[in-house]
Amino acid sequence: MGSLKTDENAEQDLKVSYEAILYVNGVRRVLPDGLAHLTLLEYLRDIGLTGTKLGCGEGGCGACTVMVSHYDRKLRKCSHYAINACLAPLYSVEGMHVITVEGLGSCKRGLHPVQESLARTHGSQCGFCTPGFVMSMYALLRSSQTPPSEEQIEECLAGNLCRCTGYRPILDAFRVFAKTSNDLHTGVSSLSLEEGKSVCPSTGKPCSCNLNNVNDKCVGSDSRYEPTSYNEIDGTKYTEKELIFPPELSLRIPTSLNLTGFGGLMWYRPLTLQHLLDLKAKYADAKLLVGNTEVGIEMRLKRIPYRVLISVMHVPELNVLDAKDDGIEIGAAVRLSDILNFFKKVVTERAAHETLSCKAFIEQLIWFAGTQIRNAASVGGNICTASPISDLNPLWMATRAKFRIIDAKGNIRTVLAENFFLPGYRKVDLARGEILLSIFLPWNRTFEFVKEFKQSHRRDDDIAIVNAGIRVHLQEHSENWVVADASIFYGGVAPYSLAATKTKEFLIGKIWDQDLLQNALKVLQKDILLKEDAPGGMVEFRKSLTLSFFFKFFLWVSHQMDSIKESIPLSHLSAVHSVHHPPITGSQDYEIIKHGTSVGSPEVHLSAKLQVTGEAEYADDTPMPPNGLHAALVLSRKPHARIIRIDNSGAMSSPGFVSLFLVKDVPGDNKIGPVVADEELFAVDYVTCVGQVIGIVVADTHENAKIAARKVNVEYEELPAILSIQDAINARSFHPNTEKCLSKGDVDHCFQSGQCDRIIEGEVQMGGQEHFYLEPQSSLIWTVDGGNEVHMISSTQAPQKHQKYVSRVLGLPMSKVVCKTKRIGGGFGGKETRSAFIAAAASVPSYLLNRPVKITLDRDVDMMITGQRHSFLGKYKVGFTNEGRVLALDLEIYNNAGNSLDLSLAILERAMFHSDNVYEIPNMRVMGRVCFTNFPSHTAFRGFGGPQGMLITENWIQRIAVELKMSPEKIRVRINFQGEGSVLHYGQIVQYCTLAPLWNELKLSCDFAKAREEVDQFNGHNRWRKRGIAMVPNKFGISFTTKLMNQAGALVQVYTDGSVLVTHGGVEMGQGLHTKVAQIAASAFNIPLSSVFISDTSTDKVPNASPTAASASSDMYGAAVLDACEQIMARMEPIASQRNFNSFAELVSACYAERIDLSAHGFYITPDIGFDWTTGKGKPFRYFTYGAAFAEVEIDTLTGDFHTRVANIFLDLGYSLNPAIDVGQIEGAFVQGLGWIALEELKWGDGAHKWIQPGCLYTCGPGAYKIPSINDVPLKFNVSLLKGHPNVKAIHSSKAVGEPPFFLASAVLFAIKDAIIAARAEMGCNGWFPLDSPATPERIRMACLDELSSSLVNSDFHPKLSV
Repeated sequence: MGSLKTDENAEQDLKVSYEAILYVNGVRRVLPDGLAHLTLLEYLRDIGLTGTKLGCGEGGCGACTVMVSHYDRKLRKCSHYAINACLAPLYSVEGMHVITVEGLGSCKRGLHPVQESLARTHGSQCGFCTPGFVMSMYALLRSSQTPPSEEQIEECLAGNLCRCTGYRPILDAFRVFAKTSNDLHTGVSSLSLEEGKSVCPSTGKPCSCNLNNVNDKCVGSDSRYEPTSYNEIDGTKYTEKELIFPPELSLRIPTSLNLTGFGGLMWYRPLTLQHLLDLKAKYADAKLLVGNTEVGIEMRLKRIPYRVLISVMHVPELNVLDAKDDGIEIGAAVRLSDILNFFKKVVTERAAHETLSCKAFIEQLIWFAGTQIRNAASVGGNICTASPISDLNPLWMATRAKFRIIDAKGNIRTVLAENFFLPGYRKVDLARGEILLSIFLPWNRTFEFVKEFKQSHRRDDDIAIVNAGIRVHLQEHSENWVVADASIFYGGVAPYSLAATKTKEFLIGKIWDQDLLQNALKVLQKDILLKEDAPGGMVEFRKSLTLSFFFKFFLWVSHQMDSIKESIPLSHLSAVHSVHHPPITGSQDYEIIKHGTSVGSPEVHLSAKLQVTGEAEYADDTPMPPNGLHAALVLSRKPHARIIRIDNSGAMSSPGFVSLFLVKDVPGDNKIGPVVADEELFAVDYVTCVGQVIGIVVADTHENAKIAARKVNVEYEELPAILSIQDAINARSFHPNTEKCLSKGDVDHCFQSGQCDRIIEGEVQMGGQEHFYLEPQSSLIWTVDGGNEVHMISSTQAPQKHQKYVSRVLGLPMSKVVCKTKRIGGGFGGKETRSAFIAAAASVPSYLLNRPVKITLDRDVDMMITGQRHSFLGKYKVGFTNEGRVLALDLEIYNNAGNSLDLSLAILERAMFHSDNVYEIPNMRVMGRVCFTNFPSHTAFRGFGGPQGMLITENWIQRIAVELKMSPEKIRVRINFQGEGSVLHYGQIVQYCTLAPLWNELKLSCDFAKAREEVDQFNGHNRWRKRGIAMVPNKFGISFTTKLMNQAGALVQVYTDGSVLVTHGGVEMGQGLHTKVAQIAASAFNIPLSSVFISDTSTDKVPNASPTAASASSDMYGAAVLDACEQIMARMEPIASQRNFNSFAELVSACYAERIDLSAHGFYITPDIGFDWTTGKGKPFRYFTYGAAFAEVEIDTLTGDFHTRVANIFLDLGYSLNPAIDVGQIEGAFVQGLGWIALEELKWGDGAHKWIQPGCLYTCGPGAYKIPSINDVPLKFNVSLLKGHPNVKAIHSSKAVGEPPFFLASAVLFAIKDAIIAARAEMGCNGWFPLDSPATPERIRMACLDELSSSLVNSDFHPKLSV
């Protein structure tokens, strides 16, 4: 494989095929007509390439990432880049080569180094997002002419989300491909290598190849992968099996396309400008597209039925990119990534003052969406979409850009960018038949300054809350600098990009000084007006950002001017300097305590190789049988209403429609529920939330089922709705029999006796959190023997609940219903109970029609109907001494359950159990109530109420510290820590407490006193950026609090070849449960781990299994498997004692010959637990997992932006079963917790958000709901496991890990609050203040009092929150 050589005559020699073709992984495929409605992702999955996943359908998660290669005939070279297959129309990649994860490597033919490295470094947990990460990295390597930098690697992954790992191991895996590092994190240190050797990126082992010379052949032990030469067409090749660009495509002359799709959709691909103009004249309403990144969203999510689509990516005049004497001409179809690269090149070639506009665009584009979107989206598409929050349009307007517009007759007119965007939502100065031809960006003049601004919920891949483009041109007059011209444009403050016209007029002719700044801010405040009920909310925050951006701009310009910069205090420059984020680094410190052949070893996840190659199968990957149907739910659109009439006439005439099923069609019981049967499978007379299931439609395709479901018309009589905890309290709206109380000592007497020097009262409220498992809810259900049996494959944490629900609604015994789960793409509690009603709904049509039915929820529907982490309200009264000792706590806790009980009572109970966190409180009373509201039923989520209870506690601990002017750390540890023998408020005695050594080790690791000193010093020198630190402990009880659930079964079977098959009741969801269980079995039989296989979880193998939850699965199922193994070993012992056997297989064969049973059922019950709610005393937990974390953050007080500089985490996990997997769980839990406390805000249609339809979820996809991305990971991320403390109460002295680390992310919240305290002190405001979670940029900014915000809000302003 070398460069593909062509000459001028080659095209003539080749017989060019004019059929529409596509190459996929080197295989030529002809694209028939009629597929214009399909995305590339749908096509790939239809042809069996299911490694490419559907995570969100809107280009927001990266699970669908593939690499596209096409031949640029002008440059005579091949381009390779990553795109989102879920947005790319199938015909948009005609004539290109698409490489999916299956094209890189496989377990049978060998892994690509990218896959190998990710698997080896524990970078894949649930595995659903893994193929997307692999393809993003692979595309970067193929497109790079030299090894990429670490920054480029992080940037290329910004469009990929992971909910499991915390990102650190993914970065470690890919860092080996960076030019700055040779270390692959496989235990080989560069310090231990022989002279002249390095770590090979192909094998991860020492070798003598010279990485600086890519032609040298690697002599490592694995010779399949060899670095080879770069070339123009193939890009960087890392293995000898690299797929080349198909020669046919480089020689093939592109042709225009005229194709069709479902529903009369027409697809055109013109090759000339005239053809395009003719088409536009014929179809004036046609949508022009390049990457489909906006039109795709409009058609799928907004359901706009465009009938004619015109792909303009091949029109030469629209692809111009040229630097001229007076500026840059940019064709409207040029992709954003090409513009970014061109601007970077121009900046190095032109005078610095000329390219300030280019630099502003570079900075804005870096944070514009993810790499995949930038690789597909065009500049013209972004402009003509005219989004009011477009990051680029305010800059085009501010930089004096001009747009060239052409009509059908070829007439060209030029319009200034600022005049192109018309007042009104998405209105532009384009007549019917006109198109945007190109953009002209002029060079900047001397002393003309341009700056971009943007603030969003999350830095990476997020839409703006407010953005701006600001320009000023200064001229010198009489030793003063005077404003000759200016432009100020904002996005996010109106239905269109808005000019601050009055402010501009005020600036012109004024001297650039402090007086100008102060007066301009006053004018600006009146210039940009936002109504109280403005769509998007956050009105005060958005107003403050308009002022903050201008303030920053003034300081930035002044700093550029030598004669002015001296007037700016040095401490104020923190508002100007951009923060440099170094590459993310981390350390993992643990000891390896081996037990037998495998237990204790940091083994790689058993499915890692399957996951990195895309071969791991998930529920939706299961092929549909030939007569299979797809299902879609008919959902309520009202929060509380009586159903008057259901009209299905529209659905019946819908294409592909088969049938609609309502409550009258349910064969068995319509009432369901995990604890109390208080839910209706299909609504009967009333609906009690938006998203409640009314019925289910089945059709021939997934899309047709959704279309038909939307055509079912339901008439309602609306009723009053309860839409918050406070509404529920006011209306006394609580679920029946859910009032609970725990007490210790005499609270009332303590408050009245005078023992307490001080008593404080307050409230803590916190929002919910979406699970955002990357794999949406999915089930495939079919009947056997004409409906005598029902089988299903489901993505669930609780197969037994699926079995139970389906048997109930179909009226079948559970023995005739089987549910299997191989693995799930993340669960976190969201697939414990809320997956079951979806499978039950789909079982009705499957059973009645005797046909297989698959249901897979779209991301927006999944988020809307399946419930989230509960929001909580806590009302506390705390008494304490002047020394800080807590004497009494009176606490009321309320959680928002939604419209059914689900697990909300158990979640409330755990919150009550954990409401002491780690503190000795002599007198304590905790009351709890479960609120009924008109929202979808909320449910289990990692921590199960524990984090909410502990967060309330840490809030009042922090308040005590403020009241006493002491550090919170002193209040926590010196005075109030629990210890060995402490009696908790529910009667359990603390045993084997490791809190003190944990805390001391953490304090030593972060050198807390020095960190405090350095932070104070930084804050003293920086007015507009502040740092904060915090240390937070926790203890988390391990066991289900419902005693009967603490049981586990397993089936172990030994075969005559010495291999072992294990089936148990737990579900593998990325947490490494199967790996740990296999290690336990391997050690029990003293055999290699490779000899043990874990089969899928199935209700016909292990009955009555509890959900995989409560962090207890390794304890319980590990013990059950060990029990089965020990039974078999005991049976084998008489044979084994007779003589020495050369192998386990030989021993097994001997036992088989003696007719010894080599199969055993193991069982385990958690001993010594139980709690009596009538007395409020007992022992609900087998033991506690202890942890502590330190965090340091830095905030921008003017915008609320923040990043976590350091996170140190210590956890006591006893003797870890697998320390590498446990570290991965800790990191993943911490980053997920960081999302809960700082990023992820659910916005519901409630009293706080009246601009949202009542009861509706606004944040129902990655576009509006932001989980942490790779840029949110702590810059220094250190995890340590406490050494030398075995746990006598669990298998092999280990401890549970899944949930305990989650709450430790609250250290980031309290570090943020510490930084805000420093900011408020600048204004002389030193009192206590509340900070709700999540501490989003809005809450951070509005809590940081300063001269700008004080003109908008008072010191106790409280941003709105859905609770």
